[in-house]
Amino acid sequence: MAANIPTNFFSWVSFLMEKYGDLFLKGTLVTLEVAISGTILGFVIGLLVAILRTIPLPQGRWYTRVPLKILHFLLNVYIEVFRGTPMIVQSMVIYYGSMMVGIIGRGTPVLPAAIFIVSINTGAYMAEIIRGGIISVDQGQKEAATAIGLTHWQSMVHVILPQAVRNIMPSIGNEFVVNIKDSSVLNVISLNELYFTGKSAAGSYGRYFEAFFIIALVYLVLTFTVTRLLRLLERKMEGKKHYTIHGSQSDSASRITVSMDGKGK
Repeated sequence: MAANIPTNFFSWVSFLMEKYGDLFLKGTLVTLEVAISGTILGFVIGLLVAILRTIPLPQGRWYTRVPLKILHFLLNVYIEVFRGTPMIVQSMVIYYGSMMVGIIGRGTPVLPAAIFIVSINTGAYMAEIIRGGIISVDQGQKEAATAIGLTHWQSMVHVILPQAVRNIMPSIGNEFVVNIKDSSVLNVISLNELYFTGKSAAGSYGRYFEAFFIIALVYLVLTFTVTRLLRLLERKMEGKKHYTIHGSQSDSASRITVSMDGKGK
């Protein structure tokens, strides 16, 4: 039996991968599930919050102005609280606090709770990211949308948000990468994500360095792959580097190719 025990770092890494490979894989899949679901739901939450926060306060009518000011205040509180406290603390307060007050039972599955925690945490950051994207769009386009009779929601959906989302794609991708890494803090509520499963494997033989080396490599592969895929998506959203205008008032057969820098050919 003693002859089968690894004797150096790389043999221990190989041994742990062979013995606990399925455990690492399950933890990786749970990490991806939480990160993907939390980022998507957080984006939806942040989108709604950002749109609501950009609704201009009506002048003169207190019965619409006061409720909107209260709404803005509550949304600001939500953003400040979840951006100003660590997600590990939020996890403990939300999950175990909900058990204490009877909102959820002790047999409640951990995974839905973890996705909820990541979603509302991400939503607070996304709200500010999207609001920044909305503000970055030229004010003249907002005024033009209002001038042709579009409501705040219509101008957001058809004019502002398509441009804002394209501008903030790097920040959205960064939040996704952060969620992949920060899902490790959910081990405090016993979620079987990558860090939790790796810690369990490390404790079996007391080989913490080797086990966490494997975990670090998995996180690196995940974040590197996601970053490259998001960069490809950004290039797709940028569109072509040039476009062609067919015809003109004087010559219907004319054709002008214009590059993105505004130079014609």
